[in-house]
Amino acid sequence: MANEYLYGAFGHIGETVAQTAVQAGTVPVYVGTAPVNLVREYRDKDLVNAPVQLYNLPDAQKKMGYTAHGRWPAFTLCEAFAAHFDNTVGNIGPIYVFNVLDPDIHRKAVATTKSLAFQNGRAEFKSDTIILDTFLLAEKMEGVDFTLDYSYVKSTVIVSSFDPDAPLTGTIEATFYEVDTDAVTHEDIIGGVTAGGQYSGFGAIRLLYTECFQVANLIAAPGWSHIPAIYNALISAGRKINGHWDAFSPADIPLVDSGGQKVDTIEKAKAWRRANGYQSERTKVYWPQGIDNNGRIFHLSTLAMVELMRADFSHKSVPMETCGNTQIPIIRQYFGEGSTNRGFDEELAKDLTSQGISTAISRGGKWVLWGDHTAAYTYGDEMVDPRAIFDVSMRMLMHITNSFQREWGPTIDDPMTFQIKDRIINREQEKLDALVTMGALLGSPRVLFLETENPKTDLMNGDFRWDIPVTPTPPLKSASVYVAYTDTGFSAYYNDEEVA
Repeated sequence: MANEYLYGAFGHIGETVAQTAVQAGTVPVYVGTAPVNLVREYRDKDLVNAPVQLYNLPDAQKKMGYTAHGRWPAFTLCEAFAAHFDNTVGNIGPIYVFNVLDPDIHRKAVATTKSLAFQNGRAEFKSDTIILDTFLLAEKMEGVDFTLDYSYVKSTVIVSSFDPDAPLTGTIEATFYEVDTDAVTHEDIIGGVTAGGQYSGFGAIRLLYTECFQVANLIAAPGWSHIPAIYNALISAGRKINGHWDAFSPADIPLVDSGGQKVDTIEKAKAWRRANGYQSERTKVYWPQGIDNNGRIFHLSTLAMVELMRADFSHKSVPMETCGNTQIPIIRQYFGEGSTNRGFDEELAKDLTSQGISTAISRGGKWVLWGDHTAAYTYGDEMVDPRAIFDVSMRMLMHITNSFQREWGPTIDDPMTFQIKDRIINREQEKLDALVTMGALLGSPRVLFLETENPKTDLMNGDFRWDIPVTPTPPLKSASVYVAYTDTGFSAYYNDEEVA
């Protein structure tokens, strides 16, 4: 029975129905900071607190800027660019990003002055914090006396003479403003929506549907999600986006806690998770981090976003497969600067996964993500809702509700004839049957239109409800074989024929 005024197509994940103890594609969304200060005319390109679609690394560099891995803690979105578009396993996209770094706000108060020595009409210096649009060269004019360019390979600013026949010479003073990434706070990431219609941080995710007609089903904030306030906001951000859509969120446990103490052992990670309440069924939490053969350090939540997207793609965008036991481009676990922890194997990793913490291990000659539980799972806890045991279960429920709303939203305000009621039942049943055929659901799920859930008072108000109890297919979490010794094989030594 509807207990509130409803107007639109809605989907809800109901209470678990257990006898014992769709969306068109995967749309990964990242919120963080990007070096848009390196993008010319950034003010006119709507690069702050707005959805930007990226297809590959050159596209990311052109639209959002890019910087080397040593600077990813300052420009957190660059890690996502590399994970999706510059890895040894295989690139996958597109992705959507929301940058909160505003060069007009998050900048140093005083301009930087630098003396440039020109040789052969050219000067070059290293910087990824320069706001290129603010660059001035003493008594010179861009486009008349000089050109300005940026090298993402070397992270350098290149000033060249405009006229090769009149090259710049000697030392010339340059001035420019720089962004201050330390000025970005977790409040900027959390953001919100003002009464005047200004969107920021997680609040800006609502613009993804209204402006791009895309439904986010994965949301992450690598480099930020280890902050409890942001983790909690991340959960809220993925719940009923635009009043409709649900999204799942990989997150991270920190390597250093808020008091400056290292979180570099399994016991410390488990204790931190409990103390800080990283236990939502809508999330999957990771610890520690990973490092690749180029020394690039990745949050495992970022690599999980990539592998979840890759797994979905292999199943026609149906989130029926976990990202556990999938190869990732790292060469070892990373526990933070100065840590003496040399890592752990699959046996020790069970201590993490049994407590709802996913990780990475070396297995079969490669490094893989490890763990298929949501953050709500704790082994032996009888209070854990069955739907929260595996990440695929929660994602499949979200997939079904999102799919229903996308399909039937355009039907709102049509006459609710008996034929439409049956058309909805038949179409949703068709989708369920297809999910069973591909192995995403078990049993024989049915679409129900129950009289008990559709009283006349609701129907008079135009509020109709369909119920779809489903059983998502669980992953093969473990496979065991028991081998026993028997002496029956010795009979092979005996010959049934009597010796003459």
